[in-house]
Amino acid sequence: MKILTLGNELLRMKAEPVSTIDDRISGVAGEMIAALKDGKGVGLAGPQVGFMKRLFVVQVEGQEPRVFVNPSIIETSQETAKYEEGCLSVPGIWADVVRPRTVKVQAWNEKGRPFTLEAGGVLARVILHEYDHLEGILFTDRLPEQKRNRLLAKMERAAAKRRA
Repeated sequence: MKILTLGNELLRMKAEPVSTIDDRISGVAGEMIAALKDGKGVGLAGPQVGFMKRLFVVQVEGQEPRVFVNPSIIETSQETAKYEEGCLSVPGIWADVVRPRTVKVQAWNEKGRPFTLEAGGVLARVILHEYDHLEGILFTDRLPEQKRNRLLAKMERAAAKRRA
């Protein structure tokens, strides 16, 4: 699977719900987990690979990969934390992002089984980051405008050097 990068219009589109969790969805989830591992990331959402459905996969250190189909964020903590984030779709850019410390999410797994998960720490952050992708939001959108503009200009200069 090819991971789309900043500038691709699909990254700014809202993903559609998965209507049926079947072998096709399981297959896409499996391919996404493989792409996630190849890219050395911790999360990957459908829109990042051009699959415009509400599906993402996560794998944080020490845990098995998890598949989230049609996830809903049902609760987040009021307490927040700042942590450095990056993104496979925004290569080479890292920045501190403020997010809720904990999240409660409902979703279905790749076998069509519903689950509810309460997460904190890195897992909560990854879930919220990937959920944003389903809404057409990138982590850079969560930065103060001046910092975002500086980082995006840096990325554009690097891309121009590669093209030259």
